[in-house]
Amino acid sequence: MSMSAPSHLTNAMKAGGQQFQVGEKVVSLYSGAVHYWRLDRDKWDEILDKVIGMGFNAITSYIPWEIHEIKPGEFDFGQIKPSNDIDAFITLCESKGLYVIVRPGPQINSELTWFGYPRRILEDSQLQALTSMGSKAVLTQVPKPIPALCYAEDKFFEETAVWYDAIMKILAKHAYPKGNLIACQVDNEMAFFFHINPYECDYHPASIRGYREFLKKKYGTVGKLNDVHRQKYASIDEVDPPRRFEGQKKEDIPVYTDWIEYREHYLVDSLQRLANMMRERGLNEIPLFHNYPHPLGPGGSVSGITTPFNLLALEDKLDFVGFDIYSRKELYDHVKTVVSYVVGTSRYPFIPEFIAGVWPWYLNPGGFEDEEFVTKAAMMHGIKGFSRYMIVDRQRWLASPVSADGRVRKENYEMFRRVNELANSLKIGLMSRRVDVLLMANRDYDRLEAASVLVTFPGDFLEPLLGFSEYPNYMSVSEKPLGFKEPVQMAKSAWFMKNYKALTDTGHLFLLSDSALPLEKLQAYKALVVSSFEFMGTDLQKKLVEYARSGGTVVFGPRVPELDEQMFADTTIKDALNHAPSTPLNVDGVSIGTVYTIGKGRMIYLPAMEDANLCVTAALKDLDVIKINKSDLRLDVAVHVSADHDRIIVFVANPTAEPSTAKMQLSVPVKSMTDLWESKPVVVEDSAWTDTLPPYTIKIYECTK
Repeated sequence: MSMSAPSHLTNAMKAGGQQFQVGEKVVSLYSGAVHYWRLDRDKWDEILDKVIGMGFNAITSYIPWEIHEIKPGEFDFGQIKPSNDIDAFITLCESKGLYVIVRPGPQINSELTWFGYPRRILEDSQLQALTSMGSKAVLTQVPKPIPALCYAEDKFFEETAVWYDAIMKILAKHAYPKGNLIACQVDNEMAFFFHINPYECDYHPASIRGYREFLKKKYGTVGKLNDVHRQKYASIDEVDPPRRFEGQKKEDIPVYTDWIEYREHYLVDSLQRLANMMRERGLNEIPLFHNYPHPLGPGGSVSGITTPFNLLALEDKLDFVGFDIYSRKELYDHVKTVVSYVVGTSRYPFIPEFIAGVWPWYLNPGGFEDEEFVTKAAMMHGIKGFSRYMIVDRQRWLASPVSADGRVRKENYEMFRRVNELANSLKIGLMSRRVDVLLMANRDYDRLEAASVLVTFPGDFLEPLLGFSEYPNYMSVSEKPLGFKEPVQMAKSAWFMKNYKALTDTGHLFLLSDSALPLEKLQAYKALVVSSFEFMGTDLQKKLVEYARSGGTVVFGPRVPELDEQMFADTTIKDALNHAPSTPLNVDGVSIGTVYTIGKGRMIYLPAMEDANLCVTAALKDLDVIKINKSDLRLDVAVHVSADHDRIIVFVANPTAEPSTAKMQLSVPVKSMTDLWESKPVVVEDSAWTDTLPPYTIKIYECTK
């Protein structure tokens, strides 16, 4: 798995190395969503001009199967309803110099009653996903519930092929370099139709067959499977997936985590199949991408950024993958987590859906001030492109900067114009985050958290009314220790959050990724911070030891693993420590951990972290890592540098409801600073400055060295 550009893009289109390239030009994609089929055709021209006036350089549009299909195999592309002429709409965008991004489904959501499918597809019982009880899996969405569909069933792809045969003929005519169509999204927010709960969906016979094929590929023989599952199956073909969590001891875990891992593959495999269908029909030379739904971050389930999502595995099949973000200013840590994870993991950090306006049933929506703050937060943490959803009002959407009849909301419109102007002037697409530390989520622990959920319920857009979540968290997972010193499925989130908060408080600049990141990508960082309990995957244990041997520093705890992810003995890390010179890590004469010299690097074991800030500072103090000293620990900082390191952009966020006047000092030399949003100089001395940040404010400084 790599962050470099995928090899199949043989022409000038590239998405990789954290950049999007069209021809010889690196492009920062600032796109706005416009749904041609929801607007009067005679308003297209005016509306596109208004979008251009805000500084957007691309238009994104869903293309709904349900709207275009007249009857099976027959489609209206403007012959009946003029606004359905997608060919004319793309041509108009091209005539205005706009890039085009399309999202032809088959699922698009888009607040449509049938999620973009013809109703006949949803009503076909052969295509309906099933719960663990054998009933239809139902998405209880607004305005009415709909059945979830099975993406493991061949007939679903046969039906989709008819739609793709029709729409891809039009899209292929516009694909770069023939036209300005530069990217295509594959399906939409695949997450089992928000049935994140693993025992709710999908138990369709085709999915169960897929699970058994997954086990055959993973284990090869029934004997090996029996060893791991501690069972006595006569054949893998008789294995039934778990339908609720009943684990009592650590040896039970692989039965459940294999089902969780399969669910990741289910999504990856189905999206790969759809992508291949697109490429076969003419979209083989433009990047294909997918948008995972917005996950939970700190304050919720840390596993929201991993299982059932597997960004790295999906980027082996597609060109790039992003997460959607719908957030308010009070949820700064959510935005930071999601963006930092995508920047630390994806080959092109892009937000496929980035809030602009709101759907009518969104609870506690913010205003344009929230959208300004969240946009700056995404830029701050390294996002390189986005599609504002929605930039134009339409049915079931409110408060966009442009209305469906072409009028503008002045405050919203001006805010987006200024943000886009700033983003273009910063040349964010040519800059990179300056970080030396990576905080790693452990996919094996996240799988255990997901597997140990005890409450089975369908995904629901209105679940916040109940104070509950479709994602596993402390309210829904088993509290049993399963033979460990504490319930790993609960402790892993607490330990992750200790490290997350300590790195933030102490001014260490860091990104996020997960344990699947390849060694060569880990080696770009001077230090890794990772939770470790009694078990840890074999590949990860080997990777961490090799990373240390090559010169890196691994900060880990609270346990030294002695088991692998299948609960067999694995003492890779323990053996490396036993053969390494060691010294206590002391603070004020008190030992808080142990430093082991491994090859050219170190592994630092922290067993308790009672004072997390003190422990992280001590563990990283001897490394030449970029950081900031700040008099107010509540503030957060990110630094971006140009390729030649001559330009430095510093973001400082006050993500609280209280004003802050603080002194800050960077560990890199800075001679002068300018507040770009306010266009005024800032006094700086010895790389330090003092500034006042109102509540929920992000300052952006351009610095000279």
